[in-house]
Amino acid sequence: MAYREIVTKAVIGKGKKKYTNSYEINVDEKPSTVLGCWIINHNFEAHESGDKILINGSFDANVWYSYDNDTKTTVTTKRITYNEEEKLNVDAKDVVNKDIIIRSLKQPTCISAKEDGNTIKLDIEKELGIEIVGDTKVKISSVDDDDDTWDDLDSTKNIDEEIEKVNPNYIDKEIMK
Repeated sequence: MAYREIVTKAVIGKGKKKYTNSYEINVDEKPSTVLGCWIINHNFEAHESGDKILINGSFDANVWYSYDNDTKTTVTTKRITYNEEEKLNVDAKDVVNKDIIIRSLKQPTCISAKEDGNTIKLDIEKELGIEIVGDTKVKISSVDDDDDTWDDLDSTKNIDEEIEKVNPNYIDKEIMK
């Protein structure tokens, strides 16, 4: 049996992970109550280092809180950076031209915010998906099917006989009518 090799781009490794990380924001006033927290400007990138995927990212945490016995409010913003390291199983060993595609499957969200003195402690949750795409070879067996059905073409008609049947005066007769 004969084999063919097809060179193509394929997803050779794929995975997702949910992360929950804790961060602290120091503020000038002693917070009475944390009124809200929202995350914006999430940016990230990934690259390969050996057999690991390194993810570097950042986002802005905006925290709204009250102070002075809940008589005043303010919003503070802090740029938070993060580094994650993941090991991803790759299906192919002899892959060249690898690309790493990373997606945010769930944007960072504050799931808990607590005041502690002049510090606000945040628990942030996010989910990232990673795909490794690379050039790879796929071997397939050649298909030899001798049972193909073919239409018979009628090549027995004599073209000269068909030409003889044409009336050369057809146009003249039609015009004269």
